[in-house]
Amino acid sequence: MALITGASSGIGYATALALSKAGAKVALGARRTDRLESLKKQIKSNGGEVMIQKLDVTKKEQCDSFVDAVIKSWKTVDILINNAGIMPLSFFKNLKVSEWDQMIDVNIKGVLYCTAAVIQEMINKKSGHIVNISSVAGRLVFPSASVYCATKHAITAFSEGLRQEFSPRYNIRVTSIEPGVVSTELTNTITDKSLEGFVEKSKKMESLKAKDIANAILFALESPSYVNVNEILIRPTIQEV
Repeated sequence: MALITGASSGIGYATALALSKAGAKVALGARRTDRLESLKKQIKSNGGEVMIQKLDVTKKEQCDSFVDAVIKSWKTVDILINNAGIMPLSFFKNLKVSEWDQMIDVNIKGVLYCTAAVIQEMINKKSGHIVNISSVAGRLVFPSASVYCATKHAITAFSEGLRQEFSPRYNIRVTSIEPGVVSTELTNTITDKSLEGFVEKSKKMESLKAKDIANAILFALESPSYVNVNEILIRPTIQEV
């Protein structure tokens, strides 16, 4: 039984389909419920079990409510995939403070809130798997991305902290997925006009597809229980950094 945040598009959407086809029940959260409804119909038509709920991961009470609803319906939580994220890149000198705040709220606090909502259930049953979608930006830093990279470095560090605390003691596996350029809606959040060339270049690149990341997630989840796949860094072949 898997919870997926940011499931209305991109990696979250593809992962929901992949896990459902693999036989998992999926609980899907996102702000755009119309897209969740469409995804729900697709999964049900394939014979899968699915529930959806409107979810803004920046609101702790909504994260708690989402997990509570899943446990009430399906009695447990086996997998959490912290996928919700935004990437409004900008040069720091442009002082897009509201975008910094939004990235910190979604990319860091959202992961903390959702993880906090499931962790006691996983501790109680001494099993579970937490998958955090970080980024190649969680390893590297590049101009115009100092704040975004900071949020993804935080997730990479948080994932390792979770592993040390919970894997040896409670059999809770932790995986950090670190994609390079993926063809999703992520660049749509960029408002800095000086980055228009970067956006166009990334769209012309032979990028990864969302299903490629979903397959990487599935690999980690389906590994034997004694195997803890901690990190997967995955880039397009053409991507240099």
